[in-house]
Amino acid sequence: MALSAAPLAACGGESTTSSASSDAAKICVDFPRSDTDFWNAFISYVPQYADEMDLDVSTSNSAGDVQKLVANVTACVNQGGKAVVIAPQDTAAVAPLLEQMAAKDIPVVSLDTAPDSGTAYMVVRADNKALGEQACEYLGEQMGGKGAVVELMGGQDSVNGRDRREGFGECMKSKYPDIRVIEEPSEWEADKAQSQLQTAIGANQDVRGVYMASSFALAGTIQVLKAAGKPTDPSDPDHVFVVSNDGIPQEYKDISEGTLDATVSQPADLYAKYGLYYAEAAIKGETFEPGETDHDSTIVEDDNGFLEDQLPSVLVTKDNVDDPDLWGNTL
Repeated sequence: MALSAAPLAACGGESTTSSASSDAAKICVDFPRSDTDFWNAFISYVPQYADEMDLDVSTSNSAGDVQKLVANVTACVNQGGKAVVIAPQDTAAVAPLLEQMAAKDIPVVSLDTAPDSGTAYMVVRADNKALGEQACEYLGEQMGGKGAVVELMGGQDSVNGRDRREGFGECMKSKYPDIRVIEEPSEWEADKAQSQLQTAIGANQDVRGVYMASSFALAGTIQVLKAAGKPTDPSDPDHVFVVSNDGIPQEYKDISEGTLDATVSQPADLYAKYGLYYAEAAIKGETFEPGETDHDSTIVEDDNGFLEDQLPSVLVTKDNVDDPDLWGNTL
């Protein structure tokens, strides 16, 4: 069972190192990118949790480049790093780095995505199938189990994209068989998603819902619906219900203004918190087993044999968009 960690306050800011007691072991954290609100939020949480937990953390940013990731991690470990926290964007290409770290007895915690192979101490993710299921259940109910929904999919070379598609699709088939799902391979690309949605709306008069696999398609989706004259009032029979996925402040703003119906918030704050938590636990030699944790999550063993702490996600609608406990309201 996982040990608990006290709730920590989150606020903005980024640093390359954190202050810690002189005997704290160094933890190497590589930021995967800084071009989205979600990852910028994660970046802001890392130094705050590091300070609260009295950890010595050294950070870098690989900007989605696996070669830069390897160089960043290798440099940090050569400078005394005892554990590594990464969020690999290419889950296949990261395998050699994982084996390199295993050969040096350096534990690795993987955030947001699970590597395709290799060795990792713990994977910390949201339950991405559940993200898709939550979106499905909300849309299915709002659409009355009828009509068509456009799914703007994430990249299917990504475990997150595959899991969200699977969770959404299986839920629709089992619970709302009369809803027709129009799958669009948007590949996390905003321009592509906007074009695909415009075409789908024009060709299918029964579209009553849109599910985007992340907020990458947010602005374009709203623009397309406005151009198509779709009303924002959910009680209007021509309203198209829209669900996004991330939990960034812009989504909350759009929900409050009525241009977005819901989003599923994945925990940027908890990625930072439990990424550091498991890195520290690895350095201390602690071990974990599948089962319920005391921080409202479940540790499972995935298909590749990794232990994965599946953190909870929250469906955000107009009913709870102002909840101060949502990380998107704390930035």
